Amino acid sequence: MWFRCILLSFAIACGADTAPPAVILHNGRVYTLAWDEPGRDGAPAANAPWSRANGWHPDARAVVIQGDSILWVGDDSTALAMRGPRTEVIDVDGAVVLPGFVDAHTHVAELGQAMDRVNLTGVPDESTAVARVAERAAQVPPGEWILGYGWDEGAWANRYPDRRRLSQRIPDHPVVLRSLHGFASWANDRALAALGITDTTASPSGGEIRKDARGAPTGLFLNRAVQLVDDRLPPPPPPQRDSQVVRALMTLAAGGFTAVHEAGAARDVVASLRRLEAAGRLPLRVYAMLNGRDTTLVREWARRGPLRETPSGMLVIRAVKAYYDGALGSRGAQLLEDYSDRAGHRGVAGGAYGFDREAVAAAMVAGFQVGIHAIGDAGNRATLDFIDSVTRATPAARALRHRVEHAQVVDPADHPRFAALGVIASVQPPHAVEDMAWAGERLGPGRVTTAYAWRTLRAAGAPLVFSSDLPGSDWNLFYGLHSAITRQDRSGMPDGGWYPEQHMTPEEAVRGYTAWAAWASFDEGHAGRLAPGRRADLTVLSVDPFTVASSQDLLAGTIRLTMVDGRIVHDARHSR
Repeated sequence: MWFRCILLSFAIACGADTAPPAVILHNGRVYTLAWDEPGRDGAPAANAPWSRANGWHPDARAVVIQGDSILWVGDDSTALAMRGPRTEVIDVDGAVVLPGFVDAHTHVAELGQAMDRVNLTGVPDESTAVARVAERAAQVPPGEWILGYGWDEGAWANRYPDRRRLSQRIPDHPVVLRSLHGFASWANDRALAALGITDTTASPSGGEIRKDARGAPTGLFLNRAVQLVDDRLPPPPPPQRDSQVVRALMTLAAGGFTAVHEAGAARDVVASLRRLEAAGRLPLRVYAMLNGRDTTLVREWARRGPLRETPSGMLVIRAVKAYYDGALGSRGAQLLEDYSDRAGHRGVAGGAYGFDREAVAAAMVAGFQVGIHAIGDAGNRATLDFIDSVTRATPAARALRHRVEHAQVVDPADHPRFAALGVIASVQPPHAVEDMAWAGERLGPGRVTTAYAWRTLRAAGAPLVFSSDLPGSDWNLFYGLHSAITRQDRSGMPDGGWYPEQHMTPEEAVRGYTAWAAWASFDEGHAGRLAPGRRADLTVLSVDPFTVASSQDLLAGTIRLTMVDGRIVHDARHSR
């Protein structure tokens, strides 16, 4: 790389026919990630900008952008010598410049909808939630739908709400409140009537419409029954859906992300993404994973084949998100042994949870990567078995970098199978620190040590990628890094971290949101490192995650600038 840089500098100095760059970022702490991968134990590579005596240091000071690509990376003086009369020169004032961050498991459409909904995130109990919904009801006409999200189905699992209080306080509006991670919904009487859910409505396979002693629905829907509610809600019209998607993506741009992997895109979301891409309105790159529960959609795309590129380069559709089991908090994740806090219960999975083996296998044979939601140790084992069976029958499908989404509880015997099968463990660091309050109750003291075991997976050779699972978890980039590095919550608890032997190093945490995310989406030739010829997708941070003095300093970090395809999509200088 340095030889190419010298040649480029010489050409510019000699007046070669090279257009001046569009943007120069200088006076920064630039980490290119162009050095070799760390060891499985997290030890930096021999050629990394790190020493045992002095720790980490940046390997460049400036980045030069021409069009949609990186032209040069190196020192300030050489970079500034390239400027022309129209070059935008940005002094980042010591900020940290990294390859663009990627959230590798999102629900952007839900985030966009959530911005229009009643936010119940962090609400401690039913009465507080109902009061917040009543405030919204006072502001909208009677009969209009009120949708909310964010109450925690894991934390509330032993005291789930029902329709009574919600119906008493809000009798004139249909209300549906989705839970934090989407594995429970809560509705009032008006909504039940509008949705056509009555005493005779049967619970779907893998789900529960909770009913009282008289057989009447209580307004609570668990696991796959949530889909029954979602399918009956009126969808937003296309212009509103487009607006929601763009608004959510712009929010993520302000959060430092340059791309997302949209997990489980429904038919109308796929249509929205294609409209927005054609109109040049996607501010971030979107790697879309089709909703595996819509088998008609999956089979249509299996016949059509993956969309590996679009004219703008901003949209790829080459993956399918399927669902093997439920969530640990709602006791839907499938376990090999009984739940520690519910004897005789092991969760739901497979066909009972809507996993269509034939449709998912057809997608794999057609060249689609699959990302299969699996949380329990039985669910993870069955998912690995399924991927193994399909790739044995169709060896070409083995190269598609299939993923297990969440991989939360994995039996020790299955840790090495990820590497052996070439399967990515797509994990969410925030989940560990958000679930630690009750995960031990579900799993017991022995089995919980096999949960959220990132170091064990990595030591066994599993490829990892990190994400938030937004909007169910906080998508703040610094919170994600903090969770991966410390395994502590925002207050710094527990002291030393929750099962700290499973923590990631700062380099691994950064790579999990950058280089490893690029590899998970077949984009490693264009993204994940800062080097000449690579796409100009980068994130500028106020704090250095490699050298930050304390975890609280990391949490206090801010995003200075986000660039996608050479375009600045967020600039803190102009948003104060």
